[in-house]
Amino acid sequence: MAKQIPVIREWYQDAVEDVLFEVVAVDEESATIEVQFEDGTLSEFDFDTWMQMVVLPAQAPEDWRLSYEVSDDDSQDPDSTYNRELFDDPLSSIETDSLYGLEDY
Repeated sequence: MAKQIPVIREWYQDAVEDVLFEVVAVDEESATIEVQFEDGTLSEFDFDTWMQMVVLPAQAPEDWRLSYEVSDDDSQDPDSTYNRELFDDPLSSIETDSLYGLEDY
């Protein structure tokens, strides 16, 4: 019996089927949990099925990006962080009209 509450972006292992999957969505209105397996296939379980499954928390596989068709070539540095502060200041992109550090006043 699954005693794990499904958490989006978390990886789990179905102990009976011995497969890894990631929870990608939980829809409370339709009572379904959408998952994506290592090979990229999508599936969904209803809450009743989830509660009957033997689900264990798992680590993401080392090559989990293969199922999403993401490679290291898609980004200059896939581990770099997005710094919002660099893009929030509209004045940071204005160039001055000075020549050699002298203003035209």
